[in-house]
Amino acid sequence: MLDAGTTRHEDLRSGAGPWRHGSPRPPGRALERDTRCDVAIVGAGITGAFLAEHLTALGFDVVVIDREREGFGSTAASTAMLQWEIDLSLRELVALYGFERAAEIFRLSFQAVEGLSALVRELALSCAFARRETVYLAAGEVGPRELLDEAGLRQRAGLPGEFVEHAALMAAFGLDRAAAIVSPRSAEADPLSLCHGLLLAAARRGARLIRDEAVAYDDAGRSAAVALSGGATVEAAHIVLATGYVMPDCVSDDLHSTSSSWAIATVPQSPQVLWPGGALVWEASRDYCYCRTTPEGRIVFGGEDEGFSDPDRREKLAPAKTEALRARLQALFPHVRLDLDRAWSGAFGQTADGLPLIGRVPGRPRLLAAYGYGGNGITFSFLAARLLGRLLRGGEEHWFRHFAVDRPRPG
Repeated sequence: MLDAGTTRHEDLRSGAGPWRHGSPRPPGRALERDTRCDVAIVGAGITGAFLAEHLTALGFDVVVIDREREGFGSTAASTAMLQWEIDLSLRELVALYGFERAAEIFRLSFQAVEGLSALVRELALSCAFARRETVYLAAGEVGPRELLDEAGLRQRAGLPGEFVEHAALMAAFGLDRAAAIVSPRSAEADPLSLCHGLLLAAARRGARLIRDEAVAYDDAGRSAAVALSGGATVEAAHIVLATGYVMPDCVSDDLHSTSSSWAIATVPQSPQVLWPGGALVWEASRDYCYCRTTPEGRIVFGGEDEGFSDPDRREKLAPAKTEALRARLQALFPHVRLDLDRAWSGAFGQTADGLPLIGRVPGRPRLLAAYGYGGNGITFSFLAARLLGRLLRGGEEHWFRHFAVDRPRPG
């Protein structure tokens, strides 16, 4: 019997982002007696929601378990920049794994954003979804030469994008940086509305949402079981762990660590001070900042990451981090209003290679893991649903090893 962990939603985030809290979602209910299903998904955030939608579409009988309101953990802290570009540049990933493997990973991420976009259209999800360009800015030790090398590798990998020098960058976006790579086909969304829309689609196909806490997992027999704090048990052929950054010991490994990040949302801006097309803007430095706009004209700006997850320490730093983000926003866009509508912070997971942990839990064939990390959390959540759906139907692809829980640590 495995302990499920006890971290609460308030340990995952502080404050709230500018997302719609009143969007329709299926209500979770307490489980009064033991039940059975094909797949028990533990976690009703964005990853659990993608899994529930996809697995019910494949015909699985699904139960989704969460101890609190669906989507109001780390999903509510997301800035929902749905990029196919990965936290590690293609140059960095090539240095770790070689060109062919690194290029395939980037293409898989690109395909995930394309698939996510198609799913939003297919289900007609009302989640402020919009396709966006990304502007990847020179910063820190990454200057024009390094970005030109990155652009060349992307072109070789068959990925879209264009290297842009200072003058063209200023003319197109008003950004006073030495250079950038401008790439199409990323996206943005309201993460809460996206999560709730996916859960509604799953519920309409029969998924059951259970509002209770998973306290232990048992996979020693012919089936697996999730013990709930209310006393009932969910028996399943498989359990999928989609618990965000609350990982049981059986999944933890030396690839993963948890850090803290901060974000702000301004009051709505005048259209003339916002950059054209609402592109997603981020920096090519290790400690990068990033920003996007909302349909109301707010600027969402995040970063100032720190390598710890303690919620009290994160909360104590909030005033200083908020001011630091305001200063960095002003340096990037000198003419915007700095009055804030929201400020919040949250825990986020990261791995040594910038890639998620998705697949079978080693030594536990009935336990599957779905953890999407870093700036690509939602993109990787979509990818996790497709990968695990294929596994549960008996399929296997060579590229599953790129994201395996037990893959060797690089270097």
